[in-house]
Amino acid sequence: MVTSALLLSACAAPNPGADASETRGAPTWTASVPPRAETPQAEAPRPEAAPVTPAVDTEAEGTPIGEGEASYYGAELAGNPTASGEPFDPSALTAAHRTLPFGTRVRVTNVRTGASVVVRINDRGPFHGDRVIDLSRAAADAIGLTQQGVGTVRMERLPAARGTRG
Repeated sequence: MVTSALLLSACAAPNPGADASETRGAPTWTASVPPRAETPQAEAPRPEAAPVTPAVDTEAEGTPIGEGEASYYGAELAGNPTASGEPFDPSALTAAHRTLPFGTRVRVTNVRTGASVVVRINDRGPFHGDRVIDLSRAAADAIGLTQQGVGTVRMERLPAARGTRG
């Protein structure tokens, strides 16, 4: 207890170089710790960015979703709203499917020619006969379907492209 009293009295002692008016209501002790010297720290090395490789569609990525008859729709519907709300563009690689979600990417392969194209579903249909997909004019041209008008195709659902849904 005596030790505590001595410590407390030492803390209550006035600042030796201070005038009595300066010590009223102010702390009675002063810090005599020298300012800390700032030592510059080396910046941590930044990791190098990994090279970006573009996504490439391969047969292994696709999930088969069927085979059937495909047709296409052309310029006469250009500008009309699709079921997704966007205007139909015959020069875009898009397609209509009855059930796949909008934005789904599908690889469509013409069974007769072996040519394939990747389309994005943005409309509903086809609602004619036993057709399974309606392609835009550009997609039909890409796989050699415009000459025939209708042809057998094989379809594969592809993973969503980065930053998209589907």
